[in-house]
Amino acid sequence: MSTSDPPTWPHCAHGSDPAANPFGCRGIHVPGHTACLALLNAVRDPATGKPRLGTVAFRAATFEGVAGFESATFEGVAGFESAIFEGTAVFWSATFEDTTAFESAIFAGDAGFESATFGGVAGFERVTFESVAGFGSATFEDNAGFGSATFEDNAGFGSATFKGNAGFGSATFKGNAGFEAANFEKAAVVGPFVCAGRVNVSGATFGGPVTLSFAGHRLECRRTRWSATAEIRLRYATVDFAHAVFEYPLTIASEPDPFVLTHGGQLAETALTAAPSPEVRLASLRGVDAAHLVLADVDLSGCLLAGTVHLDQLRLEGDCTFDTNPSSARWRRWPPVRFTERRVLAEEHHWRAGQPGAVRGWNPAVLGAGRTGPLQLAPVYRALRKAFEDGKHEPGAADFYYGEMEMRRHADDIPRSERGLLTAYWALSGYGLRASRALAWLGAAMFLTIVLLMAFGLAQDTPKQTATGTVPAGGGKVTFEIEKDDPQNPTGNRFTGERFEKALNATLNSVVFRSSGQDLTTAGTYIEMTSRLTEPVLLGLAVLAVRNRVKR
Repeated sequence: MSTSDPPTWPHCAHGSDPAANPFGCRGIHVPGHTACLALLNAVRDPATGKPRLGTVAFRAATFEGVAGFESATFEGVAGFESAIFEGTAVFWSATFEDTTAFESAIFAGDAGFESATFGGVAGFERVTFESVAGFGSATFEDNAGFGSATFEDNAGFGSATFKGNAGFGSATFKGNAGFEAANFEKAAVVGPFVCAGRVNVSGATFGGPVTLSFAGHRLECRRTRWSATAEIRLRYATVDFAHAVFEYPLTIASEPDPFVLTHGGQLAETALTAAPSPEVRLASLRGVDAAHLVLADVDLSGCLLAGTVHLDQLRLEGDCTFDTNPSSARWRRWPPVRFTERRVLAEEHHWRAGQPGAVRGWNPAVLGAGRTGPLQLAPVYRALRKAFEDGKHEPGAADFYYGEMEMRRHADDIPRSERGLLTAYWALSGYGLRASRALAWLGAAMFLTIVLLMAFGLAQDTPKQTATGTVPAGGGKVTFEIEKDDPQNPTGNRFTGERFEKALNATLNSVVFRSSGQDLTTAGTYIEMTSRLTEPVLLGLAVLAVRNRVKR
């Protein structure tokens, strides 16, 4: 083959010159590398046998095959600005001792930076990763900049260490973003960015005050550790915060509008066009100490709360919503049921849906929710009631008091007598919270009292009084004895207008615990006594229920 013809094998091309030597070094590539053995050996450290480079400039370079820099050491500035990696880029265990610049680079294949060490500033702004980007166990000794970067596939930063700022502002993750067990030592701001998949920071550690903000479908924060104040501002996301540990105030808030960037524009959310709503939903707080937790405008309808510590100190700001019970009545079943709307925990939904003969409308448990019952839910309702009371939200506290009493009534550890008392309290007035129920019972009791008085209680006629006495023969003081006939049991037509008016008067006086002064039979006397005992109690329960619903 003539030296004027290009080699037919993948060659090194080092030292190529368009005029003198258009093809450069004809040495064949070392497998897995883009240089021949002669060039690669020229940059190897004789002591370690690994490539060691000073300042390198690969600006706008194109790596057509595998770009192999595994275990390489870059002692000076490593410039890869606008470089194009058409194949796999391998930087496993590489060490960048000075500034690293990959701005506007394009990685068409997998990008592997696992266990790499960046001693200076690592610049990946506006970089496009068209395939998987791996930074697992990488160490960023200085600031790491991924601003406006685009990750077309999954990005992995698991066990990575960020000792400076972690700049992901305006970045776009079209797959999942994994930061499992990552260590953010001083990062003050992470985001805002957009993630079309799942952001996983489970097991991560945040060493300083930090603000995490992004728009995405899901945030996994299980067993994270926050060593300073933190704020998590989200859009569209469902958050799993189970077993997270924090000793300082931590806020999880929903951002109502798109995030505003430093230049004043809004963060583009085109990757989330199919998302149903920008509201933030909390999936779990199990195992969390909520003493320093603040939730703002968060949907708690599906949140698992059993096992949360110091839930009574939880602060709820803005529009924090809970699930509600089935809203419609069920008259075609036996026994028929009708629900008054109240705030209900997700775990109560799960428990009731699993009961025999459960009413339709209760949500069944999701996978991984575990099994909880009345014994576990009663203290949760009690703690939330106290939290609402401390926040001067009495109607909300009333809902959780109702839930607490329901769980106590259904618990297995209470005596039968106590269960019967709670059942009566529930049936008569909804634990002093359902005014309509107490008023209905009061109306029924008054109607029954009127009927019984008309039938048996009112005397047939008004008893007549008889005065008897003796007049002394020689005149003087006359002494009379006045006797009143005993009331006679009614006979004949007992349901007349006159008797109804007397019975109504007696009943109304009984409601306010007053004697009617009517002429009653013996049976009527006992009827009135019973009425004066029960009806004022029912009236008091109705007044109590109204007060509990409107008190602020």
